[in-house]
Amino acid sequence: MLLSDFDYFLPEELIAQHPCAERDHSRLLILSREKEQLEHKHFFDLPLFLHPGDTLVFNDTKVIPARLIGSKKDTGAKIEVFLLNHTGEDWEVLVKPGKKARIGTIIEFSNELSCEILSSTDFGGRVVKFHYDGIFEEILDKLGETPLPPYIKERLADKDRYQTVYAKERGSAAAPTAGLHFTESLLAELKTKGVNLAFVTLHVGLGTFRPVNVDNILEHKMHREYYSVSPETAEVINQTKQRGNRVIAVGTTAVRTLETVAAEGKMTSKSGFTEIFIYPGYQFKIVDAMVTNFHLPKSTLLMLISAFAGKDKVLAAYKEAVDKRYRFFSFGDAMFIE
Repeated sequence: MLLSDFDYFLPEELIAQHPCAERDHSRLLILSREKEQLEHKHFFDLPLFLHPGDTLVFNDTKVIPARLIGSKKDTGAKIEVFLLNHTGEDWEVLVKPGKKARIGTIIEFSNELSCEILSSTDFGGRVVKFHYDGIFEEILDKLGETPLPPYIKERLADKDRYQTVYAKERGSAAAPTAGLHFTESLLAELKTKGVNLAFVTLHVGLGTFRPVNVDNILEHKMHREYYSVSPETAEVINQTKQRGNRVIAVGTTAVRTLETVAAEGKMTSKSGFTEIFIYPGYQFKIVDAMVTNFHLPKSTLLMLISAFAGKDKVLAAYKEAVDKRYRFFSFGDAMFIE
């Protein structure tokens, strides 16, 4: 399976540089795996396509200010540290420029915060230990920058627009962007209709946004990301499946969490690290439908939805979205695939 199989033409002007004025006023493309015709709606129309007893599963991760700018203690050279995974007492990070980040290097960010490079990782990153005076989260909030994807060139006026309204568990280097379209009022409308709302956690990191750099996608290795599923969520999902209702994942990170934990169609409470890579040929165990944004060409996210809906059907839908001038990527429009 070739990387070029997942390419498509996208005019640069369709890459959304800022969020829609109102979260749920984004456009919504309805893609049915059974019907040929696409439907064009708005995100606030989503309840029309859900049924009482269905369960929406959200990723409640919260984006942290993961980018830190510091300097080497011995030379004063500027260096950037990008937080990925909290692994007990230490952090997996990306460091730029990497050649300045040898083992033993001390990087200072302020009088309150520094880190020491302990080791290298197999993905080109580093493992570091932070040293700080005070509460780490408070210091990070003060010194860190919220990272936006590199294709977003404009400054974000309201940083809360890069958080979902239900964000709770701190730890993500990027937002689970399919959830950015939901509002408190839309969630209330869904509950009133009888749709269940359940939450999992996957801290978005390198596994989600790392580019594929091999021609044969089967050679691509996902980077691990932390996930957690509570007993309450596992029970809600199992009951939903037993009733014959649908489990609908909000975003590819929720999909990957559910499919990581699923065993023969049954969910259990579990946490750990996932490296699951979903591409065409994968047999889904739990997810019956999904809400998702429009993804980058040649990305693992595009491969995931191609596995769910069929590559040709997905690429045809993307072509129509381009023709209809949909907005793409993190701050762009959405799809509902059923």
